[in-house]
Amino acid sequence: MTATRTVELEGHIIDSGMMQRAFGIVMDLGGDFDVEEFTVGKSKTKESYCRMAVTAETDDDLQEILHELHQIGANLTDPVDAHVEPAPADRVVPHGFYSTTNHPTKVRYEGEWVEVDDIEMDCAIVLEETDGGVRAYTKVLNAIEEGDRVVTDEAGIRVEPPERPRDSSGPFGFMQGGVSSERPSESLIREVADALEATKEQGGKVLVVAGPALIHAGAGDDLARLVREGYVDMISAGNGFATHDIERGLYGTSLGMDMETMEHPRKGHKHHIYTISEVIRAGGIEEAVEEGLIGSGIMYECVRNDVPYVLAGSIRDDGPLPDTITDAVEAQKAIREQAHEADMVLMLSTLLHSVAVGNCLPSTTKVVCVDINPATVTQLLDRGSSQAIGMVTDIGTFVPTLADEILTGESAVTDGGDAEGDGGNDRGDSESDDSRGGHCPGR
Repeated sequence: MTATRTVELEGHIIDSGMMQRAFGIVMDLGGDFDVEEFTVGKSKTKESYCRMAVTAETDDDLQEILHELHQIGANLTDPVDAHVEPAPADRVVPHGFYSTTNHPTKVRYEGEWVEVDDIEMDCAIVLEETDGGVRAYTKVLNAIEEGDRVVTDEAGIRVEPPERPRDSSGPFGFMQGGVSSERPSESLIREVADALEATKEQGGKVLVVAGPALIHAGAGDDLARLVREGYVDMISAGNGFATHDIERGLYGTSLGMDMETMEHPRKGHKHHIYTISEVIRAGGIEEAVEEGLIGSGIMYECVRNDVPYVLAGSIRDDGPLPDTITDAVEAQKAIREQAHEADMVLMLSTLLHSVAVGNCLPSTTKVVCVDINPATVTQLLDRGSSQAIGMVTDIGTFVPTLADEILTGESAVTDGGDAEGDGGNDRGDSESDDSRGGHCPGR
């Protein structure tokens, strides 16, 4: 005896590949489908619609197929209210709880669709009665409290994956490319600059996720310029990023290397730990700025311009700096708060921090990931941040060029070389990772 349910797909399902993926899922999982209705949008602004009956040998097989279809945005034509069960204990969810994607999601409750707040991947959905009705929002598993009304199964859930534009029109139109190592870097950086400026003009917030390789590559001054001029609203990084930024101001070195001569001075390898010691003595980064110990750099500009920063700790940290959050759960909370506020994110040469922040972002947030290693962007995409576009280039070229485009309207790149760069270096832009990760509480 077979089991059958009807699902529908709507939107730019042909251009986005959604329909092809849906057919593939059904066939790969041993099911069958019958397209009952198919309407093609015949212009760039018209959407398409497909309704199909999905059949499997058993109810369990059908449920598995429907689960996979649901993840890409296919929804049942006969939705019911979501199933809700109370959490049996703190940090314990009911069996079969619904695990979220990072796409905009709605829950059907008493016949009405309710938008899920703070959507991010790999969370539970909790329904809560309020004076104004019902609220649906996500919770990570370690935040679940006994009695929380947790949504289970896919019934009564509607997922709406954002669709990339069919063409490159609009300030974010270029964000349809995935990983690029061949496009001219100057033109793509100009587009990133346009997107960043558009975000700010619309009152949005820009989050920069940065690794210490940015300092090693000589791009610290240019990121500091962007912070100073108000184009960066938040920074998420590690202990190493802040340490080497401050080290450069105190000693002129980054991880012991002289940033002018590229030589390693005597005792240069100790500069980072001397830096940490001095900041600890001052009581923290802000205190070190106030007393004049730190007089330049990215962290200096953050303090002076009230730009909050999160330095997430790592088992590898030296010191760490007093501002580093060493509790992993607390660091996640701080990163999550930043991620939920961001409208555009620049991920600059940091694999682990990029993936960590990417996991907290809804798929509607614009993400640009820049690294000399294409595997960084590939891993970000594999983890579910499908909205990210990547640029494979030297971070020491990208950030100065971006700053010049935004602040002066002139590009620092003049040879029109491709994104792999005229001189990409071997300094390991994607610090493997944040060779000394860290964190600082946002103010």
